[in-house]
Amino acid sequence: MMRSPALLRLLAVGATSLALSACVSLLPKTKPAHLYRFGQPVSADAVATPMGAVGVFRTNASFQREAAGDRLLTITGGKAAYVAETRWVAPAAVLWDEAVVAAFDADAGPVRLIARGEPASAAYVLRLDVRNFEAHYDQGPKAPPLVVVRVRAAMTGATDRGLVGEKLFEKRIRAGDNRVSAIVPAYDRAVSEVLAEVVAWTNENAKPT
Repeated sequence: MMRSPALLRLLAVGATSLALSACVSLLPKTKPAHLYRFGQPVSADAVATPMGAVGVFRTNASFQREAAGDRLLTITGGKAAYVAETRWVAPAAVLWDEAVVAAFDADAGPVRLIARGEPASAAYVLRLDVRNFEAHYDQGPKAPPLVVVRVRAAMTGATDRGLVGEKLFEKRIRAGDNRVSAIVPAYDRAVSEVLAEVVAWTNENAKPT
């Protein structure tokens, strides 16, 4: 039996549509992740270079590998897991870098961070290694977790690379509730408080040359 070209085209379109609908139905259905951040940006009028500023170059450092991405790491009885359907708006290591810069920019102390490639001289080199960046369920899986932010700071002379000082900073902030909306503020507070101490320590050790 002969079929007209128009009928053949209609059958082909129908077959293609059926195939596409079958493919779409096979795609996994996932819930959209809720996005959060820590660290607050500094307004433009809060950033000013102090008189007699001491240049400090912040070198590349390490960040806890398991927590460096955009997922929130939790520890329960020695077992690691990530909070479901929850993400940082960017990798935690990136948000941390932004928080460090914002903390020094907002401070009136003598230290001025110098970025790589910036045409400015640095008297010191600062390295900040984030050892822990996680939420500990130390009181059970249903209790509010304890957010732990632990950072090792080391400062050396830019010329002779001699060690000027090193110190371990740690903040432990209990979340107000076992909900993401309460855990994220605990991260934000821990980061803010630990960086306040890091900035103060750096200002104390960075002497004008």
